Amino acid sequence: MNNTYHVPVLLKESINGLNILPSGVYVDATFGGGGHTKEILNHLNSSGKVIAFDQDADAIENQIYDNRLKLIKSNFKHLTNHLKYLQINKIDGLLADFGISSYQIDTQMRGFSIRFDSDLDMRMNKDQKKDAKHILNKYSSDDLNYIFKNFGELKNYKKVTQIIISQRSKQKIVTTGDLIKILKPISPPKNNNKFLAKIFQAIRIEVNDELSVIKKLLEASSQYLNKGGRLVCISYHSLEDRLVKRYIQNGSFNEQVESDIYGNKNNSFKKIGKIVTPSEDELNKNKRSRSAKLRIAEKI
Repeated sequence: MNNTYHVPVLLKESINGLNILPSGVYVDATFGGGGHTKEILNHLNSSGKVIAFDQDADAIENQIYDNRLKLIKSNFKHLTNHLKYLQINKIDGLLADFGISSYQIDTQMRGFSIRFDSDLDMRMNKDQKKDAKHILNKYSSDDLNYIFKNFGELKNYKKVTQIIISQRSKQKIVTTGDLIKILKPISPPKNNNKFLAKIFQAIRIEVNDELSVIKKLLEASSQYLNKGGRLVCISYHSLEDRLVKRYIQNGSFNEQVESDIYGNKNNSFKKIGKIVTPSEDELNKNKRSRSAKLRIAEKI
């Protein structure tokens, strides 16, 4: 396992949240550097199992060789299909760390970071065709407005779209440096990095369809978790956390609890404890954990 690939965030807290049964079956939806998976395996006996997912070929290279682990190169949105194929009908816990890995951020060619002048890529799965260049150069103004407003939560999203549409008509936007340069006239000097981070977040979410796949995973969790099984989710921005919070509380992604025609609530989970954030010690060791929020729920 490559320990430099990604430092597992809220490791102790998330493993405790799973309330692991030694002979249980667990899913790590976001394998990454394998840190969370390794710790789950440490809590299992010879009968326990972990099914781990990651769509990034670079993450798959962190394979842990253990006959209790099945590592699948796939987006976790396909969890249902793979569990059916493996003839697994129920699981005892599901862990998902929705953040991008340190490796992805720090690898210049991946195009995730504002720190490098690199190809506008941002694909978590390098086999897919749609990348950040396609979005910036091909999307309509309405589509760009939508992603910058809803995925970047930008107030001046129309200005962002206008300047992109204007500049791409003159020359294709190819690199992160190109994008940062054309946005400079509307970038606030005191909050430049925060502004650019929101731009990059919006594009990355669209490239990888991140919010839709989170919804699919949460819906699958209520189908596959045994009664008393745990759902443990680590989110890094309000869009992710809102989906997790609403699904745990309401059984849907709406603001209100849904009920059937008899008034019975459709909620499959009960919240366990309060929201968990990194300790001062973890923040000192890993500054990138600062925005992490952990929510734990139990299947009822």
